[in-house]
Amino acid sequence: MSDQEKDNLEEKLHTDGVGESAVADGADSDESAGETSVLPPAEVRAVLEALIFASEQPITPREIGQVLGGVPKDAWQAALAELQEEYARDGRGLQLVEVASGWQITTRPEYNDWVRELLDPQRPTRLSIQALETLAVIAYKQPVTQPEVIELRGVKSGGVLKTLLEKRLIRITGRKEVVGRPMLYGTTREFLLHFGLKDLTELPKIEEFAEVLGEEVDVEGLKRAIEAPRPVEIPLSEEDGEQLTLDTNAGDAATDDGIDPGDEADEG
Repeated sequence: MSDQEKDNLEEKLHTDGVGESAVADGADSDESAGETSVLPPAEVRAVLEALIFASEQPITPREIGQVLGGVPKDAWQAALAELQEEYARDGRGLQLVEVASGWQITTRPEYNDWVRELLDPQRPTRLSIQALETLAVIAYKQPVTQPEVIELRGVKSGGVLKTLLEKRLIRITGRKEVVGRPMLYGTTREFLLHFGLKDLTELPKIEEFAEVLGEEVDVEGLKRAIEAPRPVEIPLSEEDGEQLTLDTNAGDAATDDGIDPGDEADEG
């Protein structure tokens, strides 16, 4: 959508009373089911389509409610359902999908190769097989540590994890309270967008997911890895936890005094 079209849309909404006051009341739109819409049904559908198309990320119900503050929730939900049915018809190159807790208009998967050829024919878009298999293990076993991934897949994964982090398909979710306190990894919202999932509950069976990843993926190996129990790890003892707290507090105190603990070690 061009800047001019966005300005026209905004001006239309303000003209019909959907201005700043309506946005401020957007949170209350859930309770306005009995109110009269400031826009006719056909125009609600058109405005919704424009909003979804113009949004860089999947637009959430909350965002829709804020923008369409003068339109009852049941009205724009009905318009959204009609839009979805319209985009689901055969012969269309676009689809309206619910993904990552929002709504987005995307190209249909069967036409991705054509679109990719237009946008960047020289750029490799696929991850390596090792990266895809590691990503699958993390998706199904999360939160999971690097040692667990190595144990389950039988291959080193340090470089692969770095690649997945750089592509924002995984993130560090914390540390596991075992000896060594290794970092825990889980998938991201970008992962949901990449694979067209509404949330993690939509993860299919590993056999089906492997088909999405590609024919070269070791389906049986992945299935064994995901169904296998987690490797046994030694939990932190009370003494380990107390020592960790002491070390942390000592480091904080040294930092507060302007002393780098590493400098003391060098001087020793």
